[in-house]
Amino acid sequence: MNFNKEIAILLSSNNFLIYIETEEEERLEHILNRINEKELRKRICAWNFIEGYTNNPNYKHKGIKNPLEALEIISQNEHTNIKIFLLKDFYHFIKDISISRKLKNLERWLKIHKKYIIITGKGKNVPNELKEYIIYLKLPLPNKKEIREEIKRFTIFDKKYKNIEDKIQNAYIGYTITKIRKSISKLITYNLSETHLIQNITKEKEKYIQQTNILEFHYTNTNQEIIQIGGLNNLKKWLQIRQSTFSEKATLYGTKIPRGIILVGIQGTGKSLSAQAIAKEWNLPLLKLDISKIFTGLLGESENKMKTAIESSELISPCILWIDEIDKIFTESTNNNDSGTTLRVTNILLTWLSDKKKDVFIIATANTVKNLPIEILRKGRFDEIFFVDLPNFEERINIFYIHLKKVRPLTWYKYNIYYLSKLTRKFSGAEIKQSITEGMYTGFYNNREFTTTDIKQAIKEMIPLSTTEEHKIIKLRQWGYSGKIKLA
Repeated sequence: MNFNKEIAILLSSNNFLIYIETEEEERLEHILNRINEKELRKRICAWNFIEGYTNNPNYKHKGIKNPLEALEIISQNEHTNIKIFLLKDFYHFIKDISISRKLKNLERWLKIHKKYIIITGKGKNVPNELKEYIIYLKLPLPNKKEIREEIKRFTIFDKKYKNIEDKIQNAYIGYTITKIRKSISKLITYNLSETHLIQNITKEKEKYIQQTNILEFHYTNTNQEIIQIGGLNNLKKWLQIRQSTFSEKATLYGTKIPRGIILVGIQGTGKSLSAQAIAKEWNLPLLKLDISKIFTGLLGESENKMKTAIESSELISPCILWIDEIDKIFTESTNNNDSGTTLRVTNILLTWLSDKKKDVFIIATANTVKNLPIEILRKGRFDEIFFVDLPNFEERINIFYIHLKKVRPLTWYKYNIYYLSKLTRKFSGAEIKQSITEGMYTGFYNNREFTTTDIKQAIKEMIPLSTTEEHKIIKLRQWGYSGKIKLA
């Protein structure tokens, strides 16, 4: 249900005291005026602390810096045409005992005379003693339809970027109407290409994300180098099919945005690189959630940090939220005696994963499934779970090719990739990359070009994780090939 319908239903169902959380007063007034014209056809009277009542000649400037007087004036209006009293920023005063008592007294009067008080404020700041009297609502950020309408008001801007209407609309999701207006007014003066326009809008969001100190922002654009991954063909195909679902065309078709995936596997096999590659391929902002930053600070702060991370990702949607090493949350839960903090953080995350409405695609990576609860593994929170195994022979050939071509773009073919791939059985992609790096060190130290022999020697001296953590990896691979999940 959209907000306009929700507020209209509240006004027609005997809810006479309403608290609306919002920073967009102008937009709220516009919505209320539209509902009033359509449903009530009465008058709206607005009050603020500095100017008192502003749009009623009988009460103009009354109640200046006096919230109690503002309420007393309402009870003198039983025979007027005023239907709604909009009290801006009144949340600052409702904890005062005289204001609280006056609101309780007024509630019966409002019922008798069919009049409404709408209080605006920031946060869910309804005191406990008023929760039985006041209905709470939050004005959501502008939806796609409202954003499109706002863009069309700027005729020059709308005509110039007609071809990328969907992309502009999606880029402005998470902006208030005021921010959209300011942004468009600024961008009209620049002669930006379509690509640079979208980047410019997204960079404004990036500034907000950086202020949270919880999420890392990675903006991917078409000018960046392609992120190559050797192997993971099943995962690539699954993602390719779902790539276009973030478009208006897909919405009209009825296709839902995919919820997300969990990548479970051995360290160094490309899970983190996959998150970056998906963001690059889909041309979406990538937000990385560092779990260790959640569990720091005072009691109650961890829960607030998790909520901030969720709200920030929704603000910048459509985007990809990469939760790196998600299994660490649940490790904390089993090992920590923290007065239930970890459990509460976990519940906030799990509830959001189930109820998520915004276009936030989750990529959760984990090195083990041992601590992942059944609740997170079941369908509904994630679309699919993929097991990322050590690369097979063909994949190792591809990995050597990718990394050698990066460091030796003209002479990569001189290295015996086939032979080196045979030597690196049970090596991860990260370990293969490291063997090339070690070979380069040897060549540079001896003042010559590094060779296949140098890489071979590095491979012989390296002890892979499959050896040092052999027992854990055997168990993980048994689970990966059990048929319960997909192979990446």
